[in-house]
Amino acid sequence: MSTEGEKITQLLEEWRLGDQSAFDRIAPAVLDHLREVARAYLTRERPGHTLQATALVNEVFLRLIDSQRVRYSSRAHFYAFAAKLMRRILVDSARSGAARKRGSSLERVALAPELAWVDAASEEMLDLDLALAELAGLDPQKVQTLEIRFFLGATSEETADLTGQSRAKVDRDIKFALSWLHRRLRGSFPVKT
Repeated sequence: MSTEGEKITQLLEEWRLGDQSAFDRIAPAVLDHLREVARAYLTRERPGHTLQATALVNEVFLRLIDSQRVRYSSRAHFYAFAAKLMRRILVDSARSGAARKRGSSLERVALAPELAWVDAASEEMLDLDLALAELAGLDPQKVQTLEIRFFLGATSEETADLTGQSRAKVDRDIKFALSWLHRRLRGSFPVKT
C-alpha cells in the first residue's frame, strides 16, 4: 500500500472513532480526484442541466458524513464506497429528472464511452442501477470493479491497484460486466422476477 493510501486509511479510522478533524484532513486528499470524476460525467450532460460538478461532489461528501460509522478497511474500500455514492446520486438525479420530464425528448448523455448506450440523464440510469444490483447478486466483485472504473473514473491500472487485482483481471471483469449489462439492458435474456 502506498504512503498516501496508508495515511487515508488511518485518517478514515480516526474519523470513524470520532475525531471530526480527521475528515477535514481526508477531504483535500480525495477532493481533486472526485471533482475530476464529476466534471467528466457532467461535461457530457445536455445544455442547461441542473446538476453541477461541485454539487455532485458536495453531495458525495454529505453522504460520506452521514456514513461516518462505516469501517473502511483500506483506501480502496473508501474509493469503492465513494463510487457507490456517486452512482446512487446519479440514479437519484435521473429518477427526479425523469419524473419532471416524462414525455419530453431528452438528448442522449453517455455515462462513459464504454457505456455509451446508457443515458445518464434518463430512466436508462435507473435500469442500469437495477441491472447492476442483479449482477452484484451474481458477482459483487465485478460490480465493484465496474463502479471504481466508471463511476469513480479510475484507469484500469488505478482500478487494479485499488482492488488488489491484476490489470488483466480488471480488464476481463470489465469486459464481462459490460457485455452482461448490455445484454440485460437490451433484452437479450429474460429479467428474473
